[in-house]
Amino acid sequence: MAVIRRQMWNGLISIVLTLGAAYLIFAGLLYAFQGSFVYYPARELVATPAEYGLEYEAVTFKASDGISLSGWFLPAEDARGVLLFVHGNAGNISHRMLSLQLFNRLGLSTFIFDYRGFGESQGSPDEIGTYRDAEAAWRYLTAERKVDPAGIVIFGRSLGAAIASYLASQHTPRALIVESAFTNVPDLAAKFYRFMPVRWLSRYCYATVDYVPRVAAPILVVHSREDDIVPYSHGRRVFAAANSPKEFLEIRGSHNDAFIVSGKVYEDGLDRFLSNTAELRTLPARS
Repeated sequence: MAVIRRQMWNGLISIVLTLGAAYLIFAGLLYAFQGSFVYYPARELVATPAEYGLEYEAVTFKASDGISLSGWFLPAEDARGVLLFVHGNAGNISHRMLSLQLFNRLGLSTFIFDYRGFGESQGSPDEIGTYRDAEAAWRYLTAERKVDPAGIVIFGRSLGAAIASYLASQHTPRALIVESAFTNVPDLAAKFYRFMPVRWLSRYCYATVDYVPRVAAPILVVHSREDDIVPYSHGRRVFAAANSPKEFLEIRGSHNDAFIVSGKVYEDGLDRFLSNTAELRTLPARS
């Protein structure tokens, strides 16, 4: 009987050690390769705005560290402003055609660019690099195209919402729109990896909730209760952290199709916000 108990105990220890080793290996892989969980770039451009009836100009510009970036500038007739489009973590600029058409209908000229490692942009993505890329896009609009910052609306979706919020915290645009925004990467990772110490392991932050309080411009937060990737509560927390003037637009649909599913509610909400910001004076810059 003692031998049986010993064998059972040794077997239990072996199972625990195996599970512990597997847990540590997974944690190590999560730490080492977490960039592949954050970014899903595509190199090939699958379409151009011209194929969707939109006039555009392909442009190249450089980030402060010399990385060459690519983008499109789409002019709108009698434009009510210029929208700087900071897209999400997957694909590239050619996967945003429906949004580009919508912004054109709203009377906005649009500048959309690819982060390093996406589309035709050089390099590979990382958090600091994506901030540099957004800064370079802002510099391209204001320095090269001579666009007045008071006429620029910064728009960010998903991961792009964090980058757009960072950019808006460093400058004074006409307005900031964040759609499907998460509070920060560790908060979001905790949803997917509940049994991992992700707050210790995360090498990425993208703290939207920390950036928006420093934005000196009107803010529109857009989020769907049905978002299957970024919980609705994240959008509400981002909204709560922002200073007035601010608006919240609730839409419906999943993370990737809510702006399509919501249709007129979404488009009218953006149109109303743009009209309101035209009448608001930009807040004084904060230190």
